[in-house]
Amino acid sequence: MARLWWLDSDGLVDWTRLPADTVYEGEQLGRWVKAQRAGWPGLEADQRDLLSAIGIQEDQELVAAKAAAEAKPKVSRTDRFGAGLAALAAFVEREGHAQVPRAHKEGGTSLGTWLNNQKARRDKLTPEQLAQLAEHGVEWA
Repeated sequence: MARLWWLDSDGLVDWTRLPADTVYEGEQLGRWVKAQRAGWPGLEADQRDLLSAIGIQEDQELVAAKAAAEAKPKVSRTDRFGAGLAALAAFVEREGHAQVPRAHKEGGTSLGTWLNNQKARRDKLTPEQLAQLAEHGVEWA
């Protein structure tokens, strides 16, 4: 698809300026090119050669940003549940009830959304998690 774009443009493409939302023949060309430039170190030599032949090169900034994003520690479900529970506890302490508005944010947590998600997935919560929610006044727990 990138080669076709390149051919249609008579080889006059500045891939560094191609907007990420560029669509060509129904395909997300801009996103794809950005992903190739960011993932350059992980590409096979023949893939890099094909991209280089049409002027697509590695972007050090994108490579660094991708590496930084991948280096972030993953937050476990248990940790996310603990953060949500702590936000719920702070809300209940202050408000005296657990009827959290859907759009409410508490201590960096989208508490209303988190609580709705817990309710929707309650069959996947452990008995201990359900008990912790009930301790804070969550009626459905």
